[in-house]
Amino acid sequence: MKETNIEGPLYAPRTKVYPQAVHGRFRRIKWTLLIVTLSIYYLLPFVRWDRGPGLPGQAVLLDLPHRRFYFFFIELWPQEVYYFTGLLIIAAMVLFLMNALAGRIWCGYLCPQTVWTDLFYAVERWVEGDRRERMLKDKQGLTFTHVRQIVTKNVLWILIAWWTGGAWVLYFADAPTLVKELLTFQAPMVAYVWIGILTATTYLFAGHAREQVCIYMCPWPRIQAALTDEWALNVTYRKDRGEPRMSVKKAEQLRQHDQAAGDCIDCHQCINVCPTGVDIRDGIQLGCIQCGLCIDACDSVMQQVGRPAGLIAYDTDINAERRLAGKPPVFRPIRARTLLYAAVIAIAGSIMIYALATRSAIGINVLHERNPLFVTLSDGGVRNDYTLRLLNKSDIARSFEIGVTGLPGAHVQAAGIPQRESGQLTIEVGQDQTREVRISVLVPGTMVPAAPTDITIQAKDLATGQIASEKDHFVPPARSGQ
Repeated sequence: MKETNIEGPLYAPRTKVYPQAVHGRFRRIKWTLLIVTLSIYYLLPFVRWDRGPGLPGQAVLLDLPHRRFYFFFIELWPQEVYYFTGLLIIAAMVLFLMNALAGRIWCGYLCPQTVWTDLFYAVERWVEGDRRERMLKDKQGLTFTHVRQIVTKNVLWILIAWWTGGAWVLYFADAPTLVKELLTFQAPMVAYVWIGILTATTYLFAGHAREQVCIYMCPWPRIQAALTDEWALNVTYRKDRGEPRMSVKKAEQLRQHDQAAGDCIDCHQCINVCPTGVDIRDGIQLGCIQCGLCIDACDSVMQQVGRPAGLIAYDTDINAERRLAGKPPVFRPIRARTLLYAAVIAIAGSIMIYALATRSAIGINVLHERNPLFVTLSDGGVRNDYTLRLLNKSDIARSFEIGVTGLPGAHVQAAGIPQRESGQLTIEVGQDQTREVRISVLVPGTMVPAAPTDITIQAKDLATGQIASEKDHFVPPARSGQ
């Protein structure tokens, strides 16, 4: 076999992208979403919510020291981690639904990488100028003015990145208090460490990596390609209308003689405004984030040359084929996969809402002691020991009456805890706390079961009458020979 010599590099060198400013409908949508999402992110930690005395007053707070998550009127405990599982399921289905309807609109409008990169690009244009000015300055090399602008730009980027990292840690502690501690250098060291990490990553990804994150680092472009279909809307160059490309003057001449002439004048404006440097005329590509800026640029050019807008537009693969066949466009946003995604979202959301609406403010966990499984008493009775954990999720202290059902004659005792006159065992649990107690279930000798028996240990809130219970089993001496 002959050896094949491959000349030149295996990979093309990276070409720096200089996105040009553009105005239009999709650019306005992106600015609106940028302002809304960043305002929520930066300001939400300072929103107050009155939960009563002794409880945090921050509307959204992940209180790691006390193992609580607060979201306005919702308070979640570590034992309720299944709510986060539900949120992840809903988030995944929403992402799938968005992809089924309009491709990578998440990437183009709502992805944090896109939002912060847009903000960093805006700062860059404000300091260094638009596309042509930046390209010219890079060709001229470093001058005093250019160096000053580069320094100014990077300082502003670092400040934005620093506040981004600072806003993140504010979700883990009382925001006004932590801000004061940070400014006076009295905050915990872990806060400074995480601010430093998030500042560095935001500055790197949004300021320098930019489109490289979308093309090489993010897995979603590769995943969504397997989830999309021919009915999904995508930013599309309509080749049936745009080809063959030619100048405005030549196109007019051909049209006067009833000859074919495309509307695309090969002005490259769609490429110049693309934040990832994609030529949409080559079809859907990995680097296209479906942001629609090329649509704004092309519509503006079409208006200037007197041609209809929509040479580049959100369209489907089906309609591209239908236009070539002379058929009218058809859109089907409601189809099997969109209905399936919407149904999963509705079901998961309904389950979570029902669980939140009906959840109890008390909880109980029971663990049977294994060594020994049982104790035979001097009067012939049998005792089984359990570790009982009571949860009080309310903002006031509560008293719980402990009882056992499922085994005739059984009653509950606990060392160091006096029983009421009625013989019931009562345990106090402070507000927003858990309490662990070792209890014993005793059965008189005449009523000891012959085999292990299922029992239910109950905790009744004396103030509200709510009951929390958990099943376990009672082991008699007959089990010792097994």
